[in-house]
Amino acid sequence: MTSPEILSSASARERLLSAAAVLFYSDGITATGIDAIVKRAGVAKKSLYNNFESKTALVAAYLAARHAEWLALYETRLARAVTPSDQVLAVFLAYQDHAEWAYERGFRGCGLLNAAAELPVGHEGRDVVRRHKQQVEALLAAPLIELTDDEVFAARLAQQLAFLLEGAIVRAGLEGNSRCVREAHDMASALVGAL
Repeated sequence: MTSPEILSSASARERLLSAAAVLFYSDGITATGIDAIVKRAGVAKKSLYNNFESKTALVAAYLAARHAEWLALYETRLARAVTPSDQVLAVFLAYQDHAEWAYERGFRGCGLLNAAAELPVGHEGRDVVRRHKQQVEALLAAPLIELTDDEVFAARLAQQLAFLLEGAIVRAGLEGNSRCVREAHDMASALVGAL
């Protein structure tokens, strides 16, 4: 959560994006109007259109920021990973870290998946989410190839682990805590440990 002192010194664009991030995650994209974003950001409505050509552009910036947030968590976990198994589990730990953030109105699951569920088929935002999920699967596959020396098997296992992770994050969002993600981590650890 961004403090009022930081918001006051942030640019209008940063303030708008920060306000949109909280509201889109807490209330949903469709339910969040421009007026609510502008009010929370403490800027004039004109500032929104000076920085984003439309709400669609603001949504795209929000999705890109969510992706970058997760990548930063993953990079932190990856820096501590010693073995290929640790690298696989770093993906799960990054999702766990995300689930344990102090959200204003509690954890609601993956913000990217939540957004994709609201966007119509063909919307560019769904492509952003799809690319993120494909990147996560690729991050799982790379160390699995190293562990198994079998690209086909590694790709199949990476897909299974990604599905395990997605199911866990959805359930965690329903429950409002990271327990399911921690359990998925333990399941993944057992699967990878058996290779």
